Amino acid sequence: MTANDDYIVEILRDAGLIDQAQGAAALEDARKNNRDVIDVLSDDEKLPKPDLLKALAHQFGMETISLTGIDITPDITGLVPADVATRYRIIPVQKTEGGVMIAIGDPLDIETIDTLRYVLKQHVEAVVAMPEEIKAAIKRYYPETDVSVQSMLEQMGEAESHIFDDDDLLTVDGDAADSEEPIIKLVNLLILEGFRSRASDIHLEPLNKKFRVRYRIDGVLKEVEGPPRRLHPSVISRIKIMSKMKISEKRLCQDGRIEIKVMGRDLDLRVSAIPTNHGESIVMRILDKEGLMLGLPSLGFFSDDQQTFERMIKLPDGVLLITGPTGSGKTTTLYACLNYINQPNRKIITVEDPVEYQMSGINQVHVRADIGLTFAAALRSILRQAPNIIMIGEIRDLETAEIAVNAALTGHLVFSTLHTNDAPSAVTRMIDIGVKPFLVSSSVRAIMGQRLVRNICEQCKTEYQPTDAELRMLGPASQQIANAPLYRGVGCPNCNRTGYKGRKGIFEVFVINDEVRQLIYSGLSSSQLRIRARELGMRTLREDGLRKVMSGMTTLEEVFRVTMRDES
Repeated sequence: MTANDDYIVEILRDAGLIDQAQGAAALEDARKNNRDVIDVLSDDEKLPKPDLLKALAHQFGMETISLTGIDITPDITGLVPADVATRYRIIPVQKTEGGVMIAIGDPLDIETIDTLRYVLKQHVEAVVAMPEEIKAAIKRYYPETDVSVQSMLEQMGEAESHIFDDDDLLTVDGDAADSEEPIIKLVNLLILEGFRSRASDIHLEPLNKKFRVRYRIDGVLKEVEGPPRRLHPSVISRIKIMSKMKISEKRLCQDGRIEIKVMGRDLDLRVSAIPTNHGESIVMRILDKEGLMLGLPSLGFFSDDQQTFERMIKLPDGVLLITGPTGSGKTTTLYACLNYINQPNRKIITVEDPVEYQMSGINQVHVRADIGLTFAAALRSILRQAPNIIMIGEIRDLETAEIAVNAALTGHLVFSTLHTNDAPSAVTRMIDIGVKPFLVSSSVRAIMGQRLVRNICEQCKTEYQPTDAELRMLGPASQQIANAPLYRGVGCPNCNRTGYKGRKGIFEVFVINDEVRQLIYSGLSSSQLRIRARELGMRTLREDGLRKVMSGMTTLEEVFRVTMRDES
């Protein structure tokens, strides 16, 4: 129940469709069962839902329309992309002068109308139609959006859905009983759709009156049709059972893991549950053990950067750092490095939290702080295993950093990551942690900063001219692309109407030479180091991104999204 429900009841009372007692009873029912007050009122056969919607539409000066029997032509459906129609639950019905007329199911949803004007970049005129008719029209005119999850929900009848109470699932241990089978199928389908969509993670979020499901595809969240709000406790309990969490614990954050085979592929799902004010929210990160791209060229390197990086990872000793925020592909790059140098004559040991991908020929240690197996404790022990190469998932504290540096100074090649905004900042970050400047300067061989940008879809790639606003954002760099052909995706079924498919990296490689070592030892700031690094030939993230824009790999919009403008 929301604040709008009181307003709806007031409108319907003024229209003479309900009396005070009916309104009060409907509000109480909506509050107790977390339903829309319109749905509650329309349970009464004397109050048809079309009449209720018509009264509400009249209040806002909107017309109502029946979609039954209307034939919407492709030139009209083409005005609204499939993902927009599905997400906002609307359907275009006709062209208007300078815009489009769309049918919505909730006349009070003014926010959606305003959002559509911004998203579609044209005038939007709204009429009201039955939500069920809109849903059927979307299924008919945008068939690619009819995902199996929604089909599953339609197959689950009302009576069948109501039996899945949280208390019923609390007794489940291992295999599920027959009465729980539809919920099991629903959860499996949510995971399957995430895999089919190439999602990196699945977000299941309870809101006030909605159970929101979102997939992060190519780094961007996309909302899809979610299950009814009443199924939230059952879905969450099923996932907690699969990931071996305590399903009776709803007050604390929990982490778990699910190993599952989907379409013949082994998937590892890292599950995180946190309590929110509307119930538990779950995020499942999908790790495809077989689908990881492990070749350096597949990361997005141009030949010059790749040659420099290959030379660095072949060194006999030293520390090589990969930097960037969460989700920038650092772990993937580390695994690509290990795969490149993994030879029978080299012993490689990794210390990770957690071990995300299993690689043959490499000894991988899973950190378990709960039993005392921390990064530092594991590193102290593995040095006695006489490895040639060590990979540390992340340098988080002084103890880990000192062991990594000492290992590098005693003849080991050490790979690790740091959370910094750019490559030169990693030097000051190491010093801030507590490592002495002379140890940093003598042990670190190279630092690489990286980000991920979405690739332009090859199926709908088209040439265009940059706008004046884009050129102004580039500043002096605008001269480089002023006459270069630029590309973007217009959207097609292959890329789910986004214009993008897949991701590649953009990089800045900071090689530590003798001059830079002296600058580090003298205590130069990160901004001064960055200036000198650029003078010595380091290409920044923005500059590498622009190279990939001019090569037709990505768009200016993507580069602007993940990089900062370089100072002159």
